[in-house]
Amino acid sequence: MPQAKIVLKNCGIIDPKDINTYRTKDGFKALDKARGMTAAGVINEIKTSGLRGRGGAGFPCGVKWEGARNSPGDEKYVICNADEGEVGTFKDRYIIQNDPFSLVEGLAIAGYTVGARQGYIYLRAEYSYLLGLLRGAIDQAQEAGYLDGFNIAIRLGAGAYICGEESALMESIEGKRGESRYRPPFPTVAGLWQKPTTINNVETLMNVAQIVLNGGGWYAQMGTERSKGTKVFSVSGDVARPGVYEMVLGSPLRELVEGLAGAKDIKMIQIGGATGRIIPYDMIDTPLAFESYLGAGAITVYNKSRDVLDIVGRTMEFLAEESCGKCTPCRQGMEWMVEVLGRFHRGEGLARDIGYMEVLADTMALSSLCGLGQAAPFAVVDTLKYFRSDYEKGISGK
Repeated sequence: MPQAKIVLKNCGIIDPKDINTYRTKDGFKALDKARGMTAAGVINEIKTSGLRGRGGAGFPCGVKWEGARNSPGDEKYVICNADEGEVGTFKDRYIIQNDPFSLVEGLAIAGYTVGARQGYIYLRAEYSYLLGLLRGAIDQAQEAGYLDGFNIAIRLGAGAYICGEESALMESIEGKRGESRYRPPFPTVAGLWQKPTTINNVETLMNVAQIVLNGGGWYAQMGTERSKGTKVFSVSGDVARPGVYEMVLGSPLRELVEGLAGAKDIKMIQIGGATGRIIPYDMIDTPLAFESYLGAGAITVYNKSRDVLDIVGRTMEFLAEESCGKCTPCRQGMEWMVEVLGRFHRGEGLARDIGYMEVLADTMALSSLCGLGQAAPFAVVDTLKYFRSDYEKGISGK
């Protein structure tokens, strides 16, 4: 079945304000089981499961945890990245609203496994109304004795898109301006306050309890060879039924956008938000897997009435505004992209600018400091590949 519920299994079932309803759904049994295992045993189950990060990069979760566990240091940290700022994403908000206890349990398991006594949830500024719910879940877990000396603090972001990037997020927690760090060293070696730090996003941590409880082999039965388990998607745009959907990885995109969300007359689909990929309708049978492209799980559908250059221009304007400005390729590259796209949209483009944009996109991908600058040109690159005629129509004199 394309649909399956692992992450969303408790959503709409439990009372997110009452830990007792969570207990009736095997709540905190995975944490108890994990503490009866060695850290290496937990890591082995996570590795066996094939769980990869659900925040966009897709890095193997077990490898990350193992690196943090093996890094020397008496003080270590785990962080939940709940700064869901990617354009078109709202799944993490839905998850927290409906099942905050699974998030707390997953973070506590991560803390036990890597040897951290302090955890942080970095919450998007626009989600400040979830503070009370999250604090209530943490307090109830603490009072019930489940956290066993593991502390969880919440840090509220200040609205910067860049702080969804893990190194900028750590800078923000430390009270500094949100800017990307040079790497290496990576967070698992020198992260928050230069201590070994494990960072996972909300959805990644929501899988952890189920994997520990049911075994890595159970989880690995779902999905493809390189994409195990399920993925939660935020679907919006020109669809009849926008919303949050959980799909088995490897399912065709068509099942999601046409079958479930009810999209019709599709022109193109943006997968992964502003820094995601754009594909035309004739690629709608692309599998939803890391082998193709997933990003943070934002799926935005555009029908045939939409203007390609308008969409790409607005995307680049957003990214240019949200760049931290630390590195030149991202800062100046996006400003130039915005200017040139504006000319094409007004019918004042130059033929040579198409080639210039392609070269600049390669330069940004190779030399930008973080994933924002590296992925920012994707909307331009993909639409030049699949909708080149739209750009050619914007050349002056045509």
